[in-house]
Amino acid sequence: MNSIVRKPHLSLRQLFEMNLGFLGLQFSFGLQQSNMGPIYSYLGANEASLPLLSLAGPMTGLLVQPIIGALSDRTLSRFGRRTPYFLIGAVLCSLALFAMPYAQAIWMAASLLWILDAANNITMEPYRAYVSDRLNADQHAHGFLIQSAFTGAAQTLSYLTPTLLVAFGISRDAMDANHIPIITRVAFVIGALLSFSTIVWSVWRVRELPLDARTVAAIRAKTHTFGTALIEIRDAIREMPTAMRQLAVMKLFQWYAMGTYWTYVTYAIARSLYASSDPHSAAFREAVLTNGQAGAFYNCIAFAATLLLIPATRRFGAKHVHAVCLMAGGLAMLGIPLVSSKALLFLPMVGMGLAWGSIMGNPYIMLAGSIPPERTGVYMGIFNMFIVIPMLINGFTLPLLYGPLFGADPRHVLSMAGVLMLCAAAATLRIRLAAPALAAPAVAGAAL
Repeated sequence: MNSIVRKPHLSLRQLFEMNLGFLGLQFSFGLQQSNMGPIYSYLGANEASLPLLSLAGPMTGLLVQPIIGALSDRTLSRFGRRTPYFLIGAVLCSLALFAMPYAQAIWMAASLLWILDAANNITMEPYRAYVSDRLNADQHAHGFLIQSAFTGAAQTLSYLTPTLLVAFGISRDAMDANHIPIITRVAFVIGALLSFSTIVWSVWRVRELPLDARTVAAIRAKTHTFGTALIEIRDAIREMPTAMRQLAVMKLFQWYAMGTYWTYVTYAIARSLYASSDPHSAAFREAVLTNGQAGAFYNCIAFAATLLLIPATRRFGAKHVHAVCLMAGGLAMLGIPLVSSKALLFLPMVGMGLAWGSIMGNPYIMLAGSIPPERTGVYMGIFNMFIVIPMLINGFTLPLLYGPLFGADPRHVLSMAGVLMLCAAAATLRIRLAAPALAAPAVAGAAL
């Protein structure tokens, strides 16, 4: 007897609505990627220390996401299994975004970043688990790639917002007493409003499905403590599927490279295009705006690419599509330091967009077919450890290498990141996926 229960098939509109919360969530991440380095520099930080100051994201991810994932697997509430985590995270995220541009010292900005990242992490993995919970296997590709599309759209907007504010009449050189531009303040307020409103909309429009009696009984039979959550994480790591272990190798290269890119791309652009390394100069502020425009472009490419990746994933499989996209991203990182004009900067951003669009979708397609459904939350949380551990390694090692190995030149650091992305592409091709993970994209692609 087949014990698999079919869930209601969602329309394309419902798939978009259930993922709308990712617009606000990823707008917040986009603000961090494009603005936290400059904010630290405005407050007096030096370039070599930037990876250390960016440790809030990976540290909170390492501590929060697996625990929240395990707890959400065991949660029973009138609002649902995952929804309480969405709402708590959204409120905390909005408060931190409101406060961030008013930081008066490096320690204050770093502390707020810890709160902001913890809030985002409280929301992130339950959100991914919610998509896996809510959809049948034949809609997983649609769900995760539409989630990826919203990531591209949100980060396009977040990167472009300062430039749009300048176009609307706010001076790019208007700064507060702490040398933080006014356009940065306004962008963070917009992010706070989006973070809360979009998540509430998704929760309201596409509610979680009621749990069946057997699942409720199994959850109630478990002990709900912090200690049992840690035990669940330990056991899940011990029993981790082979494909998931192989995905970890790929993500080691991939996320070390992406963390390096986000930290230093503005500084590389400032040197290559504007011959400036002074964060208080008008040329550096122009480089920040240029990076925002380039970042918006590659995120726009990512948004469009995810829609095209659905039929490509159906035909060639998530593994092969992801490898090609990572290769495009690696070549882009190698090319950025060689660019000598603003117009040419947008050419490698096509490769960055393809890579980013795939990163936010295809690994989760490969994962969803490789893990037991009853442990989705905890494995999604552990999967995030494969993001944060490489970024932790990045934060502790790159400051030591920045001067001695790379000559304190961010352009050389980006070239290293490009090589690592090519290594990630090679590691992707070595992943051995189970049959269901390979079949899911094909079925899902046909349904679009």
